[in-house]
Amino acid sequence: MGIIVGAMALFVVLSVFSGLKIFSLSFSNDIDPDLKIRSTLGKSFLISASQETEIEQIEGVVSYSKIIEERVLFTFDGKQQVTYLKGVDENFNQVNAIKKTIFSGDWLKKDTYQVVVGYGISNEFSMGLLDYNHYLEVLAPRPGKGNIENPDEAFNKMTLIPVGIYAISEDLDSKYVFADLGLAQELLEYKTNQISGIELKIKKDADENTIIGKLQNIFNNKITIKNRAQLNESLYKMLNTENIAVYLIFTLVIIIALFNLIGALIMMILDKKGNLKTLLNLGTDIKDLRKIFLLQGTLLSVFGGIIGLLLGVGLVLLQQEFELVMITPTLAYPVVFNIENVLIVLATIITLGFIASLIASSRVSKKLLD
Repeated sequence: MGIIVGAMALFVVLSVFSGLKIFSLSFSNDIDPDLKIRSTLGKSFLISASQETEIEQIEGVVSYSKIIEERVLFTFDGKQQVTYLKGVDENFNQVNAIKKTIFSGDWLKKDTYQVVVGYGISNEFSMGLLDYNHYLEVLAPRPGKGNIENPDEAFNKMTLIPVGIYAISEDLDSKYVFADLGLAQELLEYKTNQISGIELKIKKDADENTIIGKLQNIFNNKITIKNRAQLNESLYKMLNTENIAVYLIFTLVIIIALFNLIGALIMMILDKKGNLKTLLNLGTDIKDLRKIFLLQGTLLSVFGGIIGLLLGVGLVLLQQEFELVMITPTLAYPVVFNIENVLIVLATIITLGFIASLIASSRVSKKLLD
């Protein structure tokens, strides 16, 4: 029973954390691409028509979008906030799922002064959509050298029209204001082929390393390419660390449960002491007597682990199908059935069960039987 409950608990908890990991990453997945290209030599770089053609011809690349990201100052009705202006082209919605996160208004149109802001920014500014009584303004430092004689000439300034509000998570809702790529180039005084990055969507079965190698060749190794995990490195590390910590905690619970197995086997050895002595006198080796209890303990672990896994799988599938446990009235506790978790639990139970049985069976000795 101890092994059954331990195996079931370990599998359920691992499935819950797998679900929480996917749930947590789903927020950033709506806004992060499969691959992202940045320049290694500065904030921006130039891209030629031939390079764009070569990117389109790479096998495994579904779509790509040219972007510009820059921290700028936004002002609205006397309030100010510094955050990222993200200029995107018309292919951006083919690379990211940002459009489905818009809960009010619409996505911006090309070659306009329209912007889509996050819920956090709109809440901070107390700003609605299409408010012609108050204007959202953006200020960006004007590039150049020399002394500034007139402060008004130090910044490029534009008036923007919020047409949509997106909501992803508390952090991301205050990170970006999306605008047309041309607007961002005009504000920052970039050339028409000058960008700060490229975001790519690739096929699920595509070889990521091969695509990265081809992209490096196109740009003569003057770019840095990061995948989704590298773009959210700290988040992935945190989730993986939590997963390992929970696994170790519940493995400790199983180890404690296996002390009962060791005790039960030792009690059985003492109970069958007379039978063991008879077998020893008949010529059975000590190592063969030990194998009896090693096999018995291992079988208890294996069958207990399998039964516990079946119960755990049943609970996980029931939660997936019927949403028995809820976080909020509309959000079920996320769980994911994963074969990897099944193998981890089986390997843990069988390995620890074998070690426990080995410890208990080592009590069989000539000294005990004499």
